[in-house]
Amino acid sequence: MKDFIFNVSTKILFGRDQMKNLASEIKKYGSRVLLAYGGGSIKKSGLYDEVVKIFEDNDIFYKELAGIEPNPRVDSAREGVKIARENNLDFILAVGGGSVIDLSKLVAGAVYLDCDPWDIVIKKAKIEKALPIGTILTLAATGSEMDAGGVITNLETNQKLGFGSAYTLPKFSILNPETTYSVNAKHTAAGIADIMSHTMENYFTLGDGAYMQNRLAEGILKTCIHYGPIAMEEPENYEARANIMWASSWAINGLLSTGKSTAWSVHAMEHELSAYYDITHGIGLAILTPRFLNHILSDKTVDMIRDFGINVFNITPSDNKMNDAKKAIAYLHAFFEQDMCIPMTLGEVGIDDEKLEIMAEAAARHAGGTIRGVVELTRDDVLEIYKASL
Repeated sequence: MKDFIFNVSTKILFGRDQMKNLASEIKKYGSRVLLAYGGGSIKKSGLYDEVVKIFEDNDIFYKELAGIEPNPRVDSAREGVKIARENNLDFILAVGGGSVIDLSKLVAGAVYLDCDPWDIVIKKAKIEKALPIGTILTLAATGSEMDAGGVITNLETNQKLGFGSAYTLPKFSILNPETTYSVNAKHTAAGIADIMSHTMENYFTLGDGAYMQNRLAEGILKTCIHYGPIAMEEPENYEARANIMWASSWAINGLLSTGKSTAWSVHAMEHELSAYYDITHGIGLAILTPRFLNHILSDKTVDMIRDFGINVFNITPSDNKMNDAKKAIAYLHAFFEQDMCIPMTLGEVGIDDEKLEIMAEAAARHAGGTIRGVVELTRDDVLEIYKASL
C-alpha cells in the first residue's frame, strides 16, 4: 500500500431535522448566496420554499441559477459566473443531485478567473481559490456532496470531462434521506449503479495490499445490493434511503482509493456515451461494467473478479476459478437487469454502432492514448467493449 494523505473536511449534517442548521452554516462563510438547482423538482417537493423562507428569516440575500441540466452544461456555468459577479455573491448553495453540485463547483472556481469556465475543465486554467459551497442533497448517486471533483459536458465539442480542485470541496452538506423519497425508480436504479461503479473503480486493482479499503468497498457494494431493491419497491423506506445516501458519499470521497492506483476505466468509456448521446450516466455505467469485466478477465485478473463474486454476491467457490469469475460477472449483470430494471444494452438507450469508433477513439485520446486501469485499454479494446454492449 502506498503512502497517502486523507483529508475530507466537509461537515455532514445527516438526518431529518438538519435544515434548522442551514442559516448558521451559511453565515460562517457569507450572506449573499447563489441558489443553484435543477429542473424544478425541489419546488414540487416544497424544499425550495423551505430554503427561501430560511433565507428571508435570516436576512440572507440570494439570486437563483435554475435549470441546471443532468450531465450539466458549461453554458450553465457561464451563466452562474455572470450572476455571481453581477450581484457580488459570496456563497453557493447547491440544492439537488450531482449535476447541480458539479456545476456549482465549476462556477465557484471560475468566478475568480479571467477565462471561460471550460478552460478549467480542459486544464488551460487552474482554480486557485473558490467561493465556498454548501449542498442539500436530493439524489444519492455521484458522491459530489463529499468530494472536490465534478464532470461537465460541452455539447459544442461533444466532450464530457472531469475536473477537480481542493478549493471546491463543499464546506458542508445536508443529507436528509427523506429528500430522496420522490426520486423515481429509473433514477433510483441509476443512482445505485453510479454508487456501485464508483466503488468498483476503486476496488478493481491488483497487488496493492489495500486489504482494509477493499473490505470497505465490498461493504458498500453489499449495502447497495441489499437496499437498492428495497428502495425500488418502497420509495419512502427511510432505512433504505439512508443507507444508500451514506454509501454514495463514502464511495468516492477518497477513502476507498487511499494507498491505491485507480484509473476509472469504465467512467472514461461512459463519458463518451453521455457526451454524444446524453444518456443517464448511471445507466451507461451499468451497461458497460459487466462487459468491461468480461473483456479483462484473464489468468491475471481471475482471482480479483472471483473474490468480488465470493465476497459481494456470496458465490460458493469451486475448484474452477474462471467459472467462478464468470459467475460473478453474470450476477452483477443480473442484479442491474432484474433487480434494478436497468436496460442492459446500448440499443435499448438509443445507441447504435454509428459512432462507436469515434467514441472509442475519443475515450483513449482523453485518457492520454490508452486507459491505464487494472488492465490497459487501447482504442481497439474500448471499441470491443462498446460492441459487446450493443
